[in-house]
Amino acid sequence: MNNRKQQLDAFERLLDIMDELRLKCPWDKKQTFQSLRHLTIEETYELGDAILDNNQEEIKKELGDLLLHIIFYAKIGSETGHFDIADVAHEISEKLIFRHPHIYGDVKVANEEEVKQNWEKLKLKEGKSSVLEGVPKSLPALVKAARIQEKVAGVGFAWKQNSQAWAKIKEEILELEQEIAHKDQDAIEDEFGDVLFALINYARYLKINPENALERTNKKFISRFQFIEKKAKEQGRSITDLSLNEMERLWIDAKK
Repeated sequence: MNNRKQQLDAFERLLDIMDELRLKCPWDKKQTFQSLRHLTIEETYELGDAILDNNQEEIKKELGDLLLHIIFYAKIGSETGHFDIADVAHEISEKLIFRHPHIYGDVKVANEEEVKQNWEKLKLKEGKSSVLEGVPKSLPALVKAARIQEKVAGVGFAWKQNSQAWAKIKEEILELEQEIAHKDQDAIEDEFGDVLFALINYARYLKINPENALERTNKKFISRFQFIEKKAKEQGRSITDLSLNEMERLWIDAKK
């Protein structure tokens, strides 16, 4: 591992490279906050994939890509005179100190939950009008639902027992079944959303991340379905030539 001086030297090297690219490279010279935004989102998802795969080498590479974007945004900010990378670092440092009074002040906490509750209370003291103000509007719906529930739980708006959260799921499923029987498509969609929201909420009580859980299932499904496709090709057939019963038998083999 590198020591602190080596780490700072590496960071300074990246700053120097960014300065040179912004000055000399035709592509880098043209970039703006807006043009980089979708690329940053893509890099974030690539980092997420690497983390789910527990691929340490890829995690390192994707962190580098994200760090480049942070440096890039800060460089553009310095050109407009609004902020530079030092302002960015100081801003987050001050925020961390303010939001960790149990480390930098005299507040006592017993556990992680109390830290989270204090965090949300301190954010309101910073002038935010709602605990939900910090949830990005453009987050995917599943991730957004999880963040909403985390934040309201931080100020005490949550079931006290796992059993209460589970009972809510069963209640929402019953309401969905009723709307399905009524064949009201708009109401069905509404109740289906409520079921998903309740399930995502229950994930907190199980101490699992619903996004990670669903992505694990996605990856598992893809692997098993591609196994079926592979077996069909080995038989000189297309996946569309297989009956459902044949696919189900191969699915069982894939699970093994």
